[in-house]
Amino acid sequence: MALKYAILVALSGGPKSGYDVAKQFDQDMGFFWRAQHSQIYRELGKLKKNGLVDAEEVQQSGKPNRVVFTINEKGRESLYKWSREPSRSAKFKDTFLVQLYALDSIDMDAFRQNLQRRLELCQDLLLEYETKHRALEHSDTLADQGKQLALDAGIRWSREWIDWCTVALQKLAPQAAADLTNIVPMKNVGKTSDK
Repeated sequence: MALKYAILVALSGGPKSGYDVAKQFDQDMGFFWRAQHSQIYRELGKLKKNGLVDAEEVQQSGKPNRVVFTINEKGRESLYKWSREPSRSAKFKDTFLVQLYALDSIDMDAFRQNLQRRLELCQDLLLEYETKHRALEHSDTLADQGKQLALDAGIRWSREWIDWCTVALQKLAPQAAADLTNIVPMKNVGKTSDK
């Protein structure tokens, strides 16, 4: 999915500055779409140039002026047309999972620490998604139903990762690592012996 459509989706909820769009990415859409702030500002410029959004400079006293972007009719038509295209499944890349293929060659203590951090991150995300979901429970607007469904996916994803991390931590207990005899400490990788 092109970043432009994610930004048009953000703007479909109302006018926003580039900062507001970036904040929405960080807070609301972050679990399924990431973008750096510089990418968002660059893309907003392209959307304006291509006539998909309108921009208005808003004066602020004591602060730099803000540029507020609004999706226009051409932008809404583009968003509608895009929604009719078949969606492609996302490519899943995770270096953490790649490391599983080399457990006999990596620093197991560091891996377990990373695994624990992943578990804690997923627990934090689950709490965040559940809190946001509860805030939308009594809304029946189509927009909020869409947000609830997206949050449902995030909740399920987080729970699965929590379950998986818990099982992995149990399997990779410290005594299990002691049984591995062919671990090369990371500090020695690439060094040659003087013997």
